[in-house]
Amino acid sequence: MLLDRRLATVVSGLLAITTVSAACTSDLIIDDFTKWVEGTNNLNYPNGDDASMTSIAAAAGKVQFIPKDGGSYFYESFSCQQAVTNGYGGIQFTLEGPAGGSVALELQTSASCNASDTANYTSSYNVISSLTGSQQTIDLPLLGFDNNPNYDAIVGLVWSEFSKTNSIWSIGNIKLTCGAVAAPTTTTAPTTTPSSTTRSVVTSTTRSVITTATRSTSASPTATACSNLLIDDWESQSRLTFLGYNAMNQASSDDGTMSSIVVSNHRVLLTPKDQQSYFYSQFGCLNTNNKYGGISFRIRAARGTTFAVQMSYFATCGSSTGRKTISMTSTQLKWTFDGTERLYWFPFSVFTGLDTTKLDMIYFSSFNAAVILGPMSFYCGSTASEYILPTLPPPSNTGASPTVPAPSSNAKPFVIDTFSNQDTNSLGQWHGGDDGMTVTFGKNSITIRTNDSDLGWNTQLAAKCFDLTPYSTAYLHVAYRGSNKFSIALQQHNAQCDESIKPYPETWDSLEAARYSFGGSDIYIPLSHFAINLTRTIGFNLRGFFSPSESTTISALEIVSSVPSSSSGVSIPHKLPSGKLVFACTRPNSFAFAIDDGDPKLAARVASIVSAASIPVTFFTVGLPLLDPSTNLSKIYRDMAARGHQIALHSYTHPKMEGLPTIADIDWEYTNDIGAVRQTFPSSKVSPYFRPPFGTEGARMRQRLVENLGDENAHIVGWSIDVEDWLWAESDTPEKQLEAFKRDLKAGGNLVVMHYLYESTVGYLEEFIKLAKGTGKRLMRVDQCMEDPNAPPLT
Repeated sequence: MLLDRRLATVVSGLLAITTVSAACTSDLIIDDFTKWVEGTNNLNYPNGDDASMTSIAAAAGKVQFIPKDGGSYFYESFSCQQAVTNGYGGIQFTLEGPAGGSVALELQTSASCNASDTANYTSSYNVISSLTGSQQTIDLPLLGFDNNPNYDAIVGLVWSEFSKTNSIWSIGNIKLTCGAVAAPTTTTAPTTTPSSTTRSVVTSTTRSVITTATRSTSASPTATACSNLLIDDWESQSRLTFLGYNAMNQASSDDGTMSSIVVSNHRVLLTPKDQQSYFYSQFGCLNTNNKYGGISFRIRAARGTTFAVQMSYFATCGSSTGRKTISMTSTQLKWTFDGTERLYWFPFSVFTGLDTTKLDMIYFSSFNAAVILGPMSFYCGSTASEYILPTLPPPSNTGASPTVPAPSSNAKPFVIDTFSNQDTNSLGQWHGGDDGMTVTFGKNSITIRTNDSDLGWNTQLAAKCFDLTPYSTAYLHVAYRGSNKFSIALQQHNAQCDESIKPYPETWDSLEAARYSFGGSDIYIPLSHFAINLTRTIGFNLRGFFSPSESTTISALEIVSSVPSSSSGVSIPHKLPSGKLVFACTRPNSFAFAIDDGDPKLAARVASIVSAASIPVTFFTVGLPLLDPSTNLSKIYRDMAARGHQIALHSYTHPKMEGLPTIADIDWEYTNDIGAVRQTFPSSKVSPYFRPPFGTEGARMRQRLVENLGDENAHIVGWSIDVEDWLWAESDTPEKQLEAFKRDLKAGGNLVVMHYLYESTVGYLEEFIKLAKGTGKRLMRVDQCMEDPNAPPLT
């Protein structure tokens, strides 16, 4: 409905008629946006937003845009129109905005249409309010604008004062209507006056056109009961670059042509290597007809950036041939960039000849600079809209409360490390970092920086085993500054206290440094919170660093008998369950093959080999490929489960879990992985056994595994026999896989890690099994070798 600056109106019919001359014979079309890509309206004069909008596009007879702020506007300029003399009685246009919203229409008029007068104009306003949220046709009579405009010298129209920014608006089919227009019957004075755009009569041809126009004359798709269909929300780096999937579980990749692809905060940064770099995302022969009208996504790129967008479709779904493509450049789409992120879109109609009943993929190429893409989706109908990321509830039981008492201990304090020596700690024992970690020694301190959450810094308590039980009521104190985004582990030696015997270490427990840190400088952890055998500890390991852009400086590690009083801000949190980290079977005389996912083409062969050997094994499966019908993994694993093999968890997309930036990211992996397994095995209980991808472990991923499974007995499964297929399988010496197996077997290992990624590894599997049987040990599933009471009985 309409609220004039001077007239409060409810237009429900012809209430009054203004008298005008009868010179015109038809409406004067100012803009139906058929000349949008030429930078003009139907009167061959400039139109646009002067880059004041977040984004703007024309499609299906209207312009769609998202106001950036209170200064956003859209204008139409034209030669001076003597509306009254020529018999035009009103202004008509279509308008769509948020329900209940409002917008001001500025009427620019001159003293006369003489050339000497049209260089300047006077602004008059009408405010349109109480919008319905759907497209409306607005008819404004040439009366009621404030400032008593000269309706016989109209030189421009400007829409501004949009009541809601960051929402999609549209204006379309703008015209001066010939003849009388209904007039309102009630009036009120305005309470405010919109601020003027203070623009001279618009003559500029410089435009910041953000999206593209359509030339379609076909019927607009309907948006009834429709919501945006997500193509990719860039949720996971590993889903995209390790597994090669988008959010539709369809293929998405650059095939190695990019210099880098980085996923962060639901954005993907594509950095091209050269002009041959490309990136694509497939849809799976999707029919969007009469439902989705185009694709929208946010883009951030530097000024002058260009690239090509290609849409493809199949002549026949299910065919590996017959793909047809249609390409347009960003220039042809009228996309320009200025370094800020904006919403861009295109209707399918701009890709002439595109069959929207069999859409195959979107393909980006010919980049001249890096580009950042936001969530990409199909939008409903003819009005572009943005995919809005869902708001997720906060993670449960993250350990913020409650706290526990922190009594003093009778244990005698001692210093472990003050970093005065690069080779040994204050106990004269070894300390050092893993290869690849950047460690800088300062004066009695080290500064750690790493982009790999699998790396850590070790400081030992003794050459063999150190008994910490006399200190079980004491506390570990770590003096630090900088980031506390890491884990602290206390390692447990094997029963022989012999590092030449597998496994070494036997296990450890990891605690989250941030939960026990106070004042940004001190960490206090009760030694009793480390769930290991304190009689044979090795030392402490700082690991699981998950903020690559931040560094951590450590100046002291020591055992103290007490913590500062609660009045100083120190309060000890309760211990969060962290499951069991295992590297070897505990059942006497047992041995287990724990096989990780690999190439689906080799899965059936692996199944055949273990069946022929008559041994039960454990398969750790990644959730997302399990849901992909093209892999056939769900059928293979259902068959293997029916044969008595254990199917366990290996994440949803195979990232380094502890390296993920947030708890929500870790939970996303677990919930989707658990969901995929439940969907594949609906009548079976989800296994509480999890193998971390790459073996990367830390406090957060352990705590969240327990929380998501609802099982404090969850097992984090490592290995004591590594065939090193990742190192040797594709080398000139693949036989070293067999040597690695024999080496670790001889050292006492009894829990295997291997993948069926490579022909050579699968080729050695029969020999691996033969060697394991040769030890006289009994081969079984992982849960059986861990003496799990819920495991199937041995047969």
